[in-house]
Amino acid sequence: MAEPLDPSERRVRFPDHEATAAGLVRHVADRWGDRTLVVLGDQRVSYREVERRSAELARALLSSGVGRGSRLGLLAPNGPDWVVAWLAATRIGAVTTLLSTYSRPRELGWALAHSGVEVLLTAGGHLSRRFPEDVEAAIPGLAGQRHGGIRVASHPDLRAVWVWGGTERMWASAVRNLVAHAADSSDAQLADAEARVHPDDPMVVMYTSGSTAEPKGVVHGHGAVIRHPYNLLPFRDLVPGDVLYTPMPLFWVGGLTYTLVSAMHAGATVVFEERFEAGATLDLIEAERVTHVIGWPHMSRALTEHPSFPSRDLSAVRGGSLDALLPPHLRVGDPERRANSLGMTESLGPHSIERIGSALPEEKRGSFGRAVPGVERRIVDPSTGEDLPEGQPGEIWIRGYPLLQRVLGIEEHETFTPDGWYRTGDLGHVDADGHLYFKGRMGAQVKTSGMNVMPREVELVIEEQPEVMHAFVAGVDQPERGQDVVAAVVLRPGRSLDPGELLERLRPEMSAYKVPRHVTTYASPEDLPWLESGKVDLRKLTQMLAEDYSST
Repeated sequence: MAEPLDPSERRVRFPDHEATAAGLVRHVADRWGDRTLVVLGDQRVSYREVERRSAELARALLSSGVGRGSRLGLLAPNGPDWVVAWLAATRIGAVTTLLSTYSRPRELGWALAHSGVEVLLTAGGHLSRRFPEDVEAAIPGLAGQRHGGIRVASHPDLRAVWVWGGTERMWASAVRNLVAHAADSSDAQLADAEARVHPDDPMVVMYTSGSTAEPKGVVHGHGAVIRHPYNLLPFRDLVPGDVLYTPMPLFWVGGLTYTLVSAMHAGATVVFEERFEAGATLDLIEAERVTHVIGWPHMSRALTEHPSFPSRDLSAVRGGSLDALLPPHLRVGDPERRANSLGMTESLGPHSIERIGSALPEEKRGSFGRAVPGVERRIVDPSTGEDLPEGQPGEIWIRGYPLLQRVLGIEEHETFTPDGWYRTGDLGHVDADGHLYFKGRMGAQVKTSGMNVMPREVELVIEEQPEVMHAFVAGVDQPERGQDVVAAVVLRPGRSLDPGELLERLRPEMSAYKVPRHVTTYASPEDLPWLESGKVDLRKLTQMLAEDYSST
């Protein structure tokens, strides 16, 4: 069993190369060379090959007019193409919006417009999805456009779309056609473009559900994205030659920084697959001799309850987030005593951590660890901004190097306090030794299978249905997924709507994880609990829904 780091060892550790995408990819290509970085099916791409291919695509982007400050969107599943494209764009300073492959056209169109994407790189499809169809449905008027001359009123910044594998749509062109122009930009021009990018330049935009109906576009800089995963390595037991598996998408912090960038620093390999399916995933973990499995509790249950699990050779697994997949001598067993971490998109992952996989002392049961070196924390009364005494719960505020630079469309004073603190919206308390105990969200955010859902975002889509007067969305506890999204729907007088039909209407309109698992319809608002203020009593309503659905 790994022992927690001694407090004296908790110091900031940053890499000794330039903290930019170019600095990272050049450094790891030199250091790890022909070692495999990314595996997807039959594709096995080395560190050196990723650097070469990303440099080629970067030169092609430069020749097309993309450079420092350009706004580029990336829409693709996990795999070598995603990794190469992200590095290509960011090493020349393009601010890259990481678009969700879960997004439906409505959500995709909003994100493209909100982030002002000028150039979009997209896969042709993934599983049953066809992304060019989604893009065309997301952007009114795009169908009548031609590549190189896109002009649409709803997305005035968009000027070019490139598709891996090609497309018959006249408004797009194949990425291979873009790469064919790589020679138009020299290695010297690429090096000059890279030299103009600095650690404090914006690097990526990640979308996460916020406290309103709309997601938040969180902007992170090069320095934070490169440095934070490196600073976390002493807590993670990653070494050269390790093999990491995760189903987490690269457009999330868990995929990008906690898996990919961490692996690059450590000289490890990242294994992806087209989709998670317990039997096939066990085949992959076994065949690739995976050492670290990073995922969610419901995934662990699916793997361990698969009929073939007892006969599997998983002897290479020694780390990750799934205790049940570890050999017996490395398991902690009690989840409340297994060292954990707490973080968010806005902090690029963990802001509080202990040595992952270690056993906490009994008196630290339920702790999410002490502050990551270089991060400060406060527990604050949200109504006064005053610090609260030890042991008293309040809002967690954080400050330090991994924090977001800004939120798109939100002024700095609305995002940070005047002295740079970020209000996380999380509740918790800290003990005398600095261990943080997380108590939940201040708002109504639902966390299902590791994904965040803001109820109001779902409510607005439901309320667009002609039969619906009001919609109230909540989360009810579910042992495998954490929470399920459920909805109470008040119908207009004299109207009827079958819950199953409503769910069918919602599925094309939003990501699958946002669609409620259960819907209850009510004929009158009087059937719901209300407060004297005239607002629905969400606490009582959630209890009602939980009684109906928590065991299903």
